[in-house]
Amino acid sequence: MVTIEIEYCVPCGFLDRASDIQHALLRQFGDRLDRVALVTGDHGVLTVAVDGEIVWDKSEDGYDVDAITRRVRESI
Repeated sequence: MVTIEIEYCVPCGFLDRASDIQHALLRQFGDRLDRVALVTGDHGVLTVAVDGEIVWDKSEDGYDVDAITRRVRESI
């Protein structure tokens, strides 16, 4: 089973984006996941990590839930 962590910037108001990512991943891969955790952060962070390895980072990639889902699929 797989653990996913979505770290998001609280002061930036990224909770809605993090929640959207979380819901999309649970819909697609819910039966293959141990957990999808939201992790609070700051300094503009919005990342998705699969088993501790960052597979998507807002600072490097555009925000696209479908693209994030594809990245996670490649990692699991």
